[in-house]
Parts: sequence; structure tokens; C-alpha cells
Amino acid sequence: MYRISKEYHFSASHQLPQLPEDHKCHHLHGHNYVAIVILESETLNEVGFVRDYHELDDLKAYIDGTLDHKHLNDVLGDDCVTAEQIAKHLFDWAHSRWPEVAAVQIKETPKTTAEYRP
Repeated sequence: MYRISKEYHFSASHQLPQLPEDHKCHHLHGHNYVAIVILESETLNEVGFVRDYHELDDLKAYIDGTLDHKHLNDVLGDDCVTAEQIAKHLFDWAHSRWPEVAAVQIKETPKTTAEYRP
């Protein structure tokens, strides 16, 4: 199995109002997110790639135009937007364009990662 990944950065706010009021994530706050898209294939294409990284430029444009410097609760239409849900959202968007997409990881901090992999 061949596996490649590409990393994207964006800043956005969210809140998790379902948490107790004394939990810091209950309140409006933001993160400098890192999104990592992972593609896998049993074979390589005619030029030796799983997929050319430049073909993924549409994902950067989507992240920059839709998520970067936005309030994610509004963008995703949910009162509770977690890193897990962001990973699923980006997976669905990317996988619909590139079938090799196998997973998306979201890092809210340098020490935390959520992954969606069907």
C-alpha cells in the first residue's frame, strides 16, 4: 500500500456549548488548526504517484475560502463543532473528489489529533 499526505493550516473559532460552563471549551475560543489529508493506493498512476500533490490545490482553496478565519459553528451549521466533526467534514469533501483519500486528521494543538477514517 502506498500512502501520501499533505498538510494544510487554518485559524478558526468554535465553541462547545454542550460542555459545562466551567469547561474552557464551553466558551468561544479559537485554534490554529492543522488538517492532514491522507491518500492511499495499492498502485501508482502512470507517472509513479498515488496522486499529484498539485491536484489537491482545490482542498487548500476550500479550506482558505470556507474555514480559515471563520466561526466553525456557523460554517458547519452545528452548535457543537469538534475536531472529530471537522475531520469528517473535510474527509467527505475531499473523498468525493479523490477516491484515494483514506483519512483526514485535525490537530487543534501540537499535542492533540482527531482522525476520521471510514
